Amino acid sequence: MFLQPTLLFAALVASIEAASWIVPGAVWNDVNGKKIDAHGGNIVQRGDTFYWVGQAASQDVIPVMYSSTDLLNWTPLGTQNSLKWLWRPKIAKPNGKFWIYGQLDRSIQSLVSDQMVGGYRLNGAAVRIPPNSYSYSDTGMFLDSDSTWYILTSADHNIVQINKLNSDGSVGARASQLADGALEAPGMLKVGGTYYLIVSGKTGWRSNPNKVYTSSSINGPWTGGADIAPPAEKTYNSQNTFELTIKGSQKTTYIYMGDSWDSKGGPSSNHVWLPIKVDEARKSLVLEYHAMWKVDTRTGVVSWPAAGKRYQARHAESTGSTEIVRRESAVGKHAVRGISESGQAIFRNVTGGGRKQWVSFHYTVNDQEAGEAHVTVNSDALPTNISSLNCRAGFHKTVPIELHLEKGDENVIRFGATGSKDFEATIDGIEVFDDEEEL
Repeated sequence: MFLQPTLLFAALVASIEAASWIVPGAVWNDVNGKKIDAHGGNIVQRGDTFYWVGQAASQDVIPVMYSSTDLLNWTPLGTQNSLKWLWRPKIAKPNGKFWIYGQLDRSIQSLVSDQMVGGYRLNGAAVRIPPNSYSYSDTGMFLDSDSTWYILTSADHNIVQINKLNSDGSVGARASQLADGALEAPGMLKVGGTYYLIVSGKTGWRSNPNKVYTSSSINGPWTGGADIAPPAEKTYNSQNTFELTIKGSQKTTYIYMGDSWDSKGGPSSNHVWLPIKVDEARKSLVLEYHAMWKVDTRTGVVSWPAAGKRYQARHAESTGSTEIVRRESAVGKHAVRGISESGQAIFRNVTGGGRKQWVSFHYTVNDQEAGEAHVTVNSDALPTNISSLNCRAGFHKTVPIELHLEKGDENVIRFGATGSKDFEATIDGIEVFDDEEEL
């Protein structure tokens, strides 16, 4: 995105408070307050603990691991091997040992350990995909209901291929393949007797509408190619990496794990996780978008925050070239229009709890690529770029970010924008959530 070079933005102080929600597109920090850097990976569950492996873009793409019991608060477990440029690592357990498979120089490189965390060593040289020694790019992983593991690959000849993992950890025979144009980033889940294969198009680091194909057998044939989200959303600015199944005491919930890549697949990339709605009768699958949500890992029940305290645009102070206008789509039927370098919307008397809180900004921009919205709280010396806190900024009408609010009802939040000459933002209001209240 375009950023005016003369405007400096305040640095975000890392939060070490417990995470309350999964916020698609936001910067996620681990329990130490450091940004989580685990892309292209997957999650496996052992007992009550979830283990997340991914590539660390900030460390020359090496495999790292995190653990959690609630899918919200993640403890870093460190580098699992010093091998560089191992793309899209996935954990599997095809035998008594633990394995990580990833793409190295267009071939499958496997690492093996006697334990889940640490001790991963190279398992021979990287291999091409049988039966035809194909090179490939993206790695997927799937555990079937009969405890058989399958590795999914996006071959360089544009065919998505599914291969069984042998009991010795080697890549075995091809189970099936999908040839339907340039596809990559395969992932899979199984509901009832139907397999759902999710893939994205090949557009580099740019997001696109991911598709789903179905089959009654892991051996195919595969049919479909339906969108998993509204096409204009481009899978909510993300690319598929894995589908996680939570078998709770009350329901089974399926979770889409996607990467929201920056322009180079680098460390400023974020994560987009969303619940999946599966219609078994129609054999269809779509993502359910929530700006903030979570799943109870014991019950499998998905929830989202109760309505926060809303501050509507008609009560805001508009400065400079901005104006308060009628807007039927807004909750308060009004919006502040024309926000740019020459005018802001100011929300006064905002109630805070003396800590970091989620604040949703309900706004739109006239061109996502032409500028940035930013926010200043109280006496901040410099504004903070909203896009640096949530990559959904400008692409969705509701953008939650975490802000530190002073205790009491005298907080002031200033919403502004900077960018090209014709860039402007329009805001309907803000919503402040109190995670200490019963939701």
